[in-house]
Amino acid sequence: MKTTLLGFQHLLAMYAGAVLVPLIVGNAIGLTPTQLTYLVSIDILMCGIATILQISRNKYFGIGLPVVLGCTFTAVGPMILIGNDYGISAIYGAVIASGAIIFFISRFFGSLVKFFPPIVTGSVVTIIGLTLIPVAITNMGGGQGVEDFGSMINIGLSFGTLLFIILMFRFTTGFLQSIAILMGLVVGTVAAVMLGMVDFSNVQEASYVHIVTPFFLATPTFHLLPIVIMTLVAMVSLVESTGVYFALGDICEQEIDQKMLEKGYRAEGLASVIGGIFNAFPYTTFSQNVGLMQLSGVKSRRVVFVTAIMLISLGFLPKVAALATIIPPAVLGGAMVAMFGMVVSQGIKMLIPVISKTQDNAMIVACSVGLGLGVAAVPDLFQQLPKNVQILTNNGIVLGSIMAIFLNIIFNMIPSKKKQMAKLVNEAKAMPLSIKEGPSSVLVSTADHK
Repeated sequence: MKTTLLGFQHLLAMYAGAVLVPLIVGNAIGLTPTQLTYLVSIDILMCGIATILQISRNKYFGIGLPVVLGCTFTAVGPMILIGNDYGISAIYGAVIASGAIIFFISRFFGSLVKFFPPIVTGSVVTIIGLTLIPVAITNMGGGQGVEDFGSMINIGLSFGTLLFIILMFRFTTGFLQSIAILMGLVVGTVAAVMLGMVDFSNVQEASYVHIVTPFFLATPTFHLLPIVIMTLVAMVSLVESTGVYFALGDICEQEIDQKMLEKGYRAEGLASVIGGIFNAFPYTTFSQNVGLMQLSGVKSRRVVFVTAIMLISLGFLPKVAALATIIPPAVLGGAMVAMFGMVVSQGIKMLIPVISKTQDNAMIVACSVGLGLGVAAVPDLFQQLPKNVQILTNNGIVLGSIMAIFLNIIFNMIPSKKKQMAKLVNEAKAMPLSIKEGPSSVLVSTADHK
């Protein structure tokens, strides 16, 4: 009984993140209520399957630590862009291809990590978070193209939801703080029901049980740019997951070696491939569950396994998934401001220590974030370039990521005379006085010693 309650606690901690991703992406690309219900249910189910893959201990995949997986919010913006530009089928083609790439490069990713230091990953996460904010603001007004956009009811609901989340986050601790977003969605939806703004027809029409079907929403199609985008997102997620793995290693008092990391990366790649086949999402570690584990002191894989079984069970119940689809856009918008703002703050948190080190790092952030946001706002900037070049320049996330990687190589990886001289000066300052005075002093010092 205790294990079940602890597993349910983990479920509540990650549930808001699990349902928000399909709701945001599905609404942004124009899915019908029935399709949205399927997307929510399959995402919940795949969170459970991905978690089991990762907590497994075998010689092929799975880091074997008590970690819960869900769709990363860094993938939301890129998936919306791909869906709007190439169609929903391209999303799943990119998810499958990027997952396969991660699976096969898992052995070599350790050597690629040097191209994704905090200055790069922080810049990419910041760009993605900032490009998502307009989606949140649109929902706060009631959604794209609605007649009552920006009405006082929509504004009141969205800001009321946001205020509740802020107050709960401020005045609670531990587990209650970790479910602030979920409680905000519940309270906001209850308020919307009282105002007569919620339509329950989708819940009534949804079946009690359904069979999961591969390619239910779309048969994957493969395009170069979407694959490049999702592979970059996957690599950034792997870098973030690496930090979670080491944090879990500390909590569980287990040393994380290269072999374990490879199996962890491979599990994430495999989860994304399966997710794409069943029209779900790429999956990565959920840090909020690590925080919950730290607070509770319970670090059992059995508890996380129970959470995974609960997720899989819920994934076969469309009526439960349909409950999530009744959340009004205004309520979603209020929660999304907090969620996407946290993505931005996570990026800034990565950047602060490295920006303060050198002006070079500040220049990397300035150019990569500036270009990424600029192209997202003015996508026609490079319309005169050849089509094959526009693949890399017409997307703010891709251009910002490439710029961050390129500038990091220029400033931090290619040796420069200036940096070599500074290194020599620092080494000279660190030497003992007798050595700095010259060879004769060393001889005298040796003679005296004898």
